[in-house]
Amino acid sequence: MIQIGNAKVGGGLPFVLIAGPCVVENEKITLSTAEQIKLITSKLGVPFIFKSSYKKANRTSVNSFTGIGDSEAINILKKVNQKFDIPILTDVHSVEEISRAIECADILQIPAFLCRQTELLIAAGKTGKAVNIKKGQFLAPSDMRHTIEKVESTGNKKIMLTERGTTFGYNNLVVDMRSLVVMREFGYPVVMDATHSVQLPGGGGKTGGQPRFIKPLAKAAAAIGIDALFLEVHPNPSDALSDSDSQLPISELQQVLMEVQEIDELIKKK
Repeated sequence: MIQIGNAKVGGGLPFVLIAGPCVVENEKITLSTAEQIKLITSKLGVPFIFKSSYKKANRTSVNSFTGIGDSEAINILKKVNQKFDIPILTDVHSVEEISRAIECADILQIPAFLCRQTELLIAAGKTGKAVNIKKGQFLAPSDMRHTIEKVESTGNKKIMLTERGTTFGYNNLVVDMRSLVVMREFGYPVVMDATHSVQLPGGGGKTGGQPRFIKPLAKAAAAIGIDALFLEVHPNPSDALSDSDSQLPISELQQVLMEVQEIDELIKKK
């Protein structure tokens, strides 16, 4: 079990929600989304960690939106934490970014494409912050042991492992639910990212998606057993500046959480 702010992840406890817009677009959307998610999770009794990238480094096109500026985005994430008392998760893409990201982050997230980057994993581990490693789309779940060992080598065992789909031919992903079982055997909390898992990567100059599969994947993962559910959530996904085809409308969040919560309670009682 890992304690992150006021949230406890793992140890057979009820699932934690990790959610928020893909990237910090502006202060208004970020704070409003955080507030709405907190209202929903407080009502349902679901622990909540806010997720939003302060910048996006791995975009399909050179013309894609990458962020509003590191300092401004980090300051907005600090406001989310201070105003709503919510732990913050954000991505890091290089060793150099880490010193900035820890200004706002309780959890440093290693993007899937970078999950084999030794220096990045070690530098993240050395901060003492929790480290969420997203399994690469190209990686067998059993091979995550090597990424784990890199963070563990720093003495940091606050590690989380996230399933986000596996490359299935060109421009497609598939979720092998066995991955959740395999990664759990390493002894760390397992997270299901039900939004990135529905992406259609890179086709036509931008990443597409099939959001109608978000709920089924979330429920299927809960039936296997997860410690946290990861959802990118936006007030109006079609207007989102990043991942517009794979974010969950915030209007649908409560229903998704209620259905996942029912399954989670049943599985963990057993």
